[in-house]
Amino acid sequence: MILVPIKNLADAKQRLSPILNPEERFALAQAMCEDVLQALAHWQNRPAVAVVTRDAFARDLAARFNFDVVADDNSGETSAIEMATAVCRGRGAESTLVIPADIPLIDSSELQKIVDSAPPGGAVLVPDAAGRGTNAAWRSPSDLFPLRFGNDSFSPHLAAAKATGLPCVVLELPGIARDVDRPEDLRELAAASGDRKSQKLVRGWNLSGRNQA
Repeated sequence: MILVPIKNLADAKQRLSPILNPEERFALAQAMCEDVLQALAHWQNRPAVAVVTRDAFARDLAARFNFDVVADDNSGETSAIEMATAVCRGRGAESTLVIPADIPLIDSSELQKIVDSAPPGGAVLVPDAAGRGTNAAWRSPSDLFPLRFGNDSFSPHLAAAKATGLPCVVLELPGIARDVDRPEDLRELAAASGDRKSQKLVRGWNLSGRNQA
């Protein structure tokens, strides 16, 4: 099962506050969320998708794509994924793939590479562009090791995966690797090829004329 944790979008992307106002950050978070779920919807033969959230926009978007919703407990992404993993295990899911909602350049072909590379038992990890965060985590069985998200989650996840004694595949996937947390990420998103909803939004802002705090 694919798990997409989505926190309260109105509070998302605080690190972009030097260059975006609250309304813009909210609009960007919504657009990226839609881009990610759209990519999942376009992925043929994908596993089932569950959006882990209490956010009203995310719930409505999940319903539009006929995805399941698992209500989180508002205690953070790590806790939400732990709870959702237990739900998956209870439903008999043999594997989980956790994808964040702020990687708008994600593509179904990259998602398929994860599945194609996944060992029957073990893990697949996709680091962010800086090699510090984890932007996709496949586990089989679904609760093979706990996920602990944060700015420097990749090394702990890699260590935890290797500690299981099962294979761990690390993939470099540029679309999945590109999250949007810093002002320079916005410019790279705008400059990248494509016409995702988030790209159209960012391209409409005059970012070059804004001062960063």
